[in-house]
Amino acid sequence: MNWAIFTTLFIAIFASMLGQGLVVPLLPVYAREMGAAGLAIGFIFGAFSLSRTAFLPVFGALSDRKGRKPFLTIGLCAYALAALAFMGAQNVESLLLTRFLQGIAAAMVLPVAQAYAGELAPLRREGFIMGLMNVSLYMGLSAGPVIGGALKDAWGIQAAFGCMAALCLASCGLCALRLPPVGCEGPRGKPRRGSGLGTLARNRHLVGLFLFRTTHSLCIGAIWAFAPLLAVRDFGLSSSATGVIITLSVLISAVIMTPMGLLADRTSKRVLLATGGIFSIAAMCLLARARSPWELYAASACIGLGGGISVPAVMSMTLMLGRRQYSVGSSMSLITMGHSLGMIIGPLLAGALADLRDLRLAYAASALLMLLGTAAGLIMTAGFRDSPKPV
Repeated sequence: MNWAIFTTLFIAIFASMLGQGLVVPLLPVYAREMGAAGLAIGFIFGAFSLSRTAFLPVFGALSDRKGRKPFLTIGLCAYALAALAFMGAQNVESLLLTRFLQGIAAAMVLPVAQAYAGELAPLRREGFIMGLMNVSLYMGLSAGPVIGGALKDAWGIQAAFGCMAALCLASCGLCALRLPPVGCEGPRGKPRRGSGLGTLARNRHLVGLFLFRTTHSLCIGAIWAFAPLLAVRDFGLSSSATGVIITLSVLISAVIMTPMGLLADRTSKRVLLATGGIFSIAAMCLLARARSPWELYAASACIGLGGGISVPAVMSMTLMLGRRQYSVGSSMSLITMGHSLGMIIGPLLAGALADLRDLRLAYAASALLMLLGTAAGLIMTAGFRDSPKPV
């Protein structure tokens, strides 16, 4: 295991996720100051997920053939340029375009870095390495809103965007200097003919993992978008208290991700998938029936446990399946697409049900979908073999 390369990839994911999280609390205010209505703000946020989802399979497959380093360096550089574009934005249209381009940059970084780290992972240590790598993702997402808000309060919104640009540019330079040339990247083999995203999508194991990841992310999206509203509407919680509800789940996932990765290497990954699914279902049921603020915190803890337990197992299984076809980048992209789709569908579904009936019904529906996603994941991964050898 080359820890110098792994550390560089860890920093790259952290920088990109920090940049993504940093923008979240700033953009609504920034866009509103430019005259954006509520629908326009929704489009600005949705543009990121839309472009990332569209381009994930493209960059994943290309990185399997052309190498990882070019996409990582270009993606991080594009992140820095997006931050500068936010600083220079003059109207809502420019914000929308910048957010769309930022999504393309994100599609170059996360799955490619995860695929690179996966190829470095020693045999039978896939769960540990993928769990450790995902810590950078959750650390960046949890730290981003806090750092962004603090910088804005101290020096203004431009300082926050400037910090994002500097961090991503520094990470880009680090990747350019410390990652080996494409021809020396490691054990990646030549992708098999027909091992692109279309072929991988016909692999029932990968489809099962995709469905599980999508429904789990759907639940996260519903919580992030509307749990603060529930907290204020029904319990009168303060902004800081609602912030804790969101942050708690991310921190719990980050803390247990690595030990759960170690456990995934030593026990049944499908058992961990089922356990994570049960915790996630419990989270949505708690939100659907919450009668006190403590049940909101318990729900946040449950969704954090669900992700922390299941995600290392899901990523480890994805890595093994990708290795067998020499298509780790495409496999990681497929699972990341599931995450992106869930983060799009979750808030939309919750918002629609909240408008039609009640917000609590949205969480009950999310619990049902999580149950179906967990069942589909378990059924479709039946017979999964832990052998990492290509077949």
